[in-house]
Amino acid sequence: MPPTIVPRIVSRPLLRVNNTPLASQISKSTLDRRRPISTYGYTQAKSLVYPKYGEPKDVLDLHTHSLSPPHSTLLTLRTLSTPINPADINQIQGVYPSLPPFTTTLGTPQPTAIPGNEGCFEVLSTGSGCKTGIQKGDWVVAKFTGLGTWRTHLQVPEEKVARVEKEGLNPKQVGSVSVNPVTAWRMLKDFVTLDAESGDWFVQNGANSGVGRAAIQLGKLWGWKSIAVVRGRPGKEGEDLKRELQELGATKVVSEEEVLSREFTSQVKEWTHGGREKVRLGLNCVGGKAAISMAKCLSPGAHLVTYGAMSKQPLAIPAGMLIFKNLVFDGFWVSKWGDGNPEEKRRTVEELLGLMREGRFADVPTVEVPWGWETGREELVQAVQGTLEGYRKGKGMFVFGDT
Repeated sequence: MPPTIVPRIVSRPLLRVNNTPLASQISKSTLDRRRPISTYGYTQAKSLVYPKYGEPKDVLDLHTHSLSPPHSTLLTLRTLSTPINPADINQIQGVYPSLPPFTTTLGTPQPTAIPGNEGCFEVLSTGSGCKTGIQKGDWVVAKFTGLGTWRTHLQVPEEKVARVEKEGLNPKQVGSVSVNPVTAWRMLKDFVTLDAESGDWFVQNGANSGVGRAAIQLGKLWGWKSIAVVRGRPGKEGEDLKRELQELGATKVVSEEEVLSREFTSQVKEWTHGGREKVRLGLNCVGGKAAISMAKCLSPGAHLVTYGAMSKQPLAIPAGMLIFKNLVFDGFWVSKWGDGNPEEKRRTVEELLGLMREGRFADVPTVEVPWGWETGREELVQAVQGTLEGYRKGKGMFVFGDT
């Protein structure tokens, strides 16, 4: 087994005044005006880090450090885009099953962790021992979770990333393909075999999420009918969302309130021509009563796959669903699946990127958070914290400019 290679890093600790990050007090400090590349070949970088678990606004700092030229099998990467996923926030809060390590690798005064698990990166330089064929200018994505992507630059062994063909794609597409679209693809493919000719259906809650939108589109491409469940929205907002998801490919769009009503199962029976067409798969990211109400419309022998629990409420499964309908309740965690199946993950990513190139898979709506060399801590942290507040127009995504 080859020895672990640790990047050589020359660090400049984050300047503080009165125990407050200087970057949060002075928007264009001397520190921010440094050239990203020094005359000695060192790449200057900035990273969001946290020394303890807590709310993003309370624990995130912006740390500046330098990366030496890569040696051996190391790659120096520049981040082009990286999303702000719910799992990233949960890791910062310390409530996610897998957590990044706290280290002083970046030269911070105390051990810190780096948030972020996916992104699109450009190769700036390669070590002399690299053998995978990755070259300067290539785009790459993380093979495994825990890379720590909320930073302008990073240095990693080449086996940690996979090259993607960038022609016909933009950084936002590549940077957000590895979690939500892959989750939707695997759940639709791995638990039951849906048959378009038989008129099979699937139902999902959280249908306006990144996973939900991906599942709607893939289902349409593969000829499957779908019921999209979303949180109720008043007036025109609700009608606009319903129309948007139908245009993406959802067969029916309903609110959670409708699913909780007594009439919902009868409505589904009507849509499926008296149950002759089967609802064979359910995708659940909400949990609680809403998920169980959704499960009532599943056909005997169907699977309900849980991949999230936004309501933070448990699934109280009635015995009848198990005894009389023989429903199967599964769980799916894309992080664990991907780390255990890196080659299958790579193939799934390539398939999805191919659909994007062909214009057959639409981007998820995003709220861009510009990150340049001059961007301060407060702007970045506010964007992260803002993802926790109410309805959003799209997924938050750091998009990097002149870094």
